[in-house]
Amino acid sequence: MTDNKTIIDPVFGFIKVPRGLLLDIVKHPLMQRLTRIKQLGMASVVYPGAQHTRFQHSLGAFHLMSEAIVSLQQKGIFIFDSEAEAIQAAILMHDIGHGPFSHVLEHTLINGISHEEISLMMMERINNDMQGRLTLAMKIFKDEYPKRFLHQLISSQLDMDRLDYLRRDSFFTGVTEGNIGSARIIRMLNVVDDNLVIDQKGIYSIENYLTSRRLMYWQVYLHKTTVAYEKVLVNTLRRAKELSRQGKKLFASPALAYFLENDVDGNWFNSHEEALTWYCQLDDADIWSAMKVWAESDDKVLALLSRDMLERRIFKVEVREEPPSAEETDSLLAQLSRHFGISHADARYLISVNAIQKNMYDIHDDHIDILYKDGTLKDIVEASEILNVELLSKKIRKYYLCYQRIS
Repeated sequence: MTDNKTIIDPVFGFIKVPRGLLLDIVKHPLMQRLTRIKQLGMASVVYPGAQHTRFQHSLGAFHLMSEAIVSLQQKGIFIFDSEAEAIQAAILMHDIGHGPFSHVLEHTLINGISHEEISLMMMERINNDMQGRLTLAMKIFKDEYPKRFLHQLISSQLDMDRLDYLRRDSFFTGVTEGNIGSARIIRMLNVVDDNLVIDQKGIYSIENYLTSRRLMYWQVYLHKTTVAYEKVLVNTLRRAKELSRQGKKLFASPALAYFLENDVDGNWFNSHEEALTWYCQLDDADIWSAMKVWAESDDKVLALLSRDMLERRIFKVEVREEPPSAEETDSLLAQLSRHFGISHADARYLISVNAIQKNMYDIHDDHIDILYKDGTLKDIVEASEILNVELLSKKIRKYYLCYQRIS
């Protein structure tokens, strides 16, 4: 029997998972659930190749973590075998709490609790199943371990999560601008005063990395069509939840029904043990199968929105520098109400106004330090000749007005 299980990955080639704790995590039902959740939510509406899963991303981030450990050890950074296994375990499970369609559920079926908090709850469950073997991994994940740079490998500007998702999302969408030099960035990693830094030779790779991230956000993650399709899904689920709360019996898997019929928030999760059990049962298939039935619902709004999702009828979207006025949205609601023969209140499900804000780098938050040969450190925006700190740290805000097409 070999010491590793080899998995073939389209982005990185052969990924070796050591038998024992790490392979046990990969095989665990809560990890396997991620094979049924797409990494990019609704982005496939614009990029049909974006069919990859959270599971594939988790394996890729694990692979990069394995490479980072070797690279740092070769530079004399001491990492115990137990620490190496713990950060590999933590990065494998970092996304385990994601629900169907990525972040869509966080403000529709559940409120007041993030996928990171749910990830920790799931890790506790796996830790119980594995007789406490994940205790160190969880300590590092929560940044409660003395060696802080280990946590930074999991969550920071230079974490393995970001390095994988940019490479992977670029590969599957075909947006080549996102194809960062992850191997070179990992070779340039170093540690100074318990913080991850980049050797001076890696400055150009970091410039490319920050620029690529900015492009990927506006070209893929926040693409107006993707955002508009997400809003159709959000409003479909909100409508289904409202009807369920009014006592209407809707077709749904038991797991989906639980979240439609109850107002689940952070407090609910903490006081109802079954909430996590039902959440662990949810994946993309629950939502799609429900919408196939809802498309024939006698509720006009739920049927219309479900058909929109199934038939790729995306809300019309207008991207603005300023929010639309109340008069404009009221006029739009009146048109939708008349056209579809529904009440003004119900027409609100056919419109969505969102402000989306993103900055790519915050020098006051966590930053990227460049290590020079004389031992001095400089923030990337000071060290770079081409990066414009004002442009990079500027909070770009756009308003998305999305609404049901009438013609």
